[in-house]
Amino acid sequence: MANITALYAGLCGVLVIALAFRVVQFRRSGKVGLGTGGDPDNEVRVRAHANAVEYIPLALILMLVAELGGLSAFWLHIFGGVFVLARLVHAFGFTASGGGYHPGRFWGTALSWVVILVLAAIDIGLAVKNL
Repeated sequence: MANITALYAGLCGVLVIALAFRVVQFRRSGKVGLGTGGDPDNEVRVRAHANAVEYIPLALILMLVAELGGLSAFWLHIFGGVFVLARLVHAFGFTASGGGYHPGRFWGTALSWVVILVLAAIDIGLAVKNL
């Protein structure tokens, strides 16, 4: 089993549900069945959740491939830890700024991209090596 990826997948799963819960809260309280009800704060909650759902699966797939390809536990924990921290920082910054600029949003995005790009490069390298 890919235990290290499983750990970070679990942590990311908790984050996604926490962000989803915030969306459900406003939809239930505002009786909004779909969308944001025209409220900018609700738009931020929906996009914070959607952004996590957009980035997390790709990062976890890349991490799983790297783990199955033999990347060391040290590096897997570095990438997993940085990625989870980046997604938390992004969610905080995105929410705190109301969708505008915030250092947390910037650094969360930047670190997420770095982790995804480095894992992609590692996976490409593993694939080429094993051709």
